[in-house]
Amino acid sequence: MPADASDGAPASRRRWQKRLFKRLSGVAPIVLSGVVWVLSWTLRPRLLNADDLYARWARGERVILAFWHERLVLMPVAAGGHRICIMNSAHRDGEIGSRALARWGIQSVRGSATRGGATGFLRLVRAYRDGYNLAVIPDGPRGPGGIAKPGVIHLARATGALIVPVTYAARHVRRLRSWDRMLIPLPFSRVVLAAGEPLRVPRDATPGEIEHHRRTLEQRLNDLTRAAEDAVVA
Repeated sequence: MPADASDGAPASRRRWQKRLFKRLSGVAPIVLSGVVWVLSWTLRPRLLNADDLYARWARGERVILAFWHERLVLMPVAAGGHRICIMNSAHRDGEIGSRALARWGIQSVRGSATRGGATGFLRLVRAYRDGYNLAVIPDGPRGPGGIAKPGVIHLARATGALIVPVTYAARHVRRLRSWDRMLIPLPFSRVVLAAGEPLRVPRDATPGEIEHHRRTLEQRLNDLTRAAEDAVVA
């Protein structure tokens, strides 16, 4: 009898977890997208060096937006309603994120550096060819924060798209207790949305050039973040 109870417990727990996830996956995306919408409605945004990016969009060009994981929250707002595709985690949490982003008109493909990464990469390339801009988090999904991985550079080489560093800073914020200490702007805060100098990766880039562009993107994103932080308190 004890053996039967022991054998049944894990199965019962898995069923409970599946039921809980099913409920959360239906409600959480609505809540998350609603919170971002309400938050964005209260903020006082100012653009910094974004003219070039918006001019490219006005000409019908498509780009790869690159931003740090800690600055994820307002990126649906920065997308400005343009067709965007992003890679979300293959973990079940990624499903909630994908559904929340879909409510902002942002398409998702599933994959990560450790689970389904190659498949996710190919799906992003296909999305670009289908007319989407791409959004990439170079230090995701688990860090270390502020250190760019080379995947976005390979993506730029494969698609021929420019990489545009983007970020934001807010005057009043809270940070989550996550690995990246994600930055959450508080309602009615002053916000600076910033875009950096685009980066082009040649299709015939060598491994050494790939590493050079990776370091360059990392430096530009970190410099851009500091510039946005300075501008929001100026």
